[in-house]
Amino acid sequence: MNNLLVAQSGGPTAVINATLAGVIQGVRASNKVDIVYGAKNGIEGVLKDNLIKLDDFVKDIVALDTLTYTPSSALGTCRYKLKDWREDEEPYRRISEAFYKYEISYFIYIGGNDSMDTVNKLSDYCKNKHHHFNIIGAPKTIDN
Repeated sequence: MNNLLVAQSGGPTAVINATLAGVIQGVRASNKVDIVYGAKNGIEGVLKDNLIKLDDFVKDIVALDTLTYTPSSALGTCRYKLKDWREDEEPYRRISEAFYKYEISYFIYIGGNDSMDTVNKLSDYCKNKHHHFNIIGAPKTIDN
């Protein structure tokens, strides 16, 4: 299966849900992803196995349009900072296990600078451990 996981992180901005809606809309149009999951409260949701199916969350085009213009963070956020995996590998192992459990091929992390740091660290870990996950950062801050 080719499943996608999306999560939001950092301070909620006026556009963070618009980015989430864009991810959902793009995935639906592509027909390349089987299931779209959302992690509740950012990377902490992945670590705590707190994922939801977004087709249950955003059922139709009206809900998707509403999400686009809704401020705050629909999935919830966190400010969890990963240490370098060479210092503390445990969270990375748990994230990888969750990706395998839910057959995640793509992970999109919507957030600011710290979130992009998480994307970079997770991508580096996956590359070094030969995990074939596509780790993608989607910036939501004004300065990105």
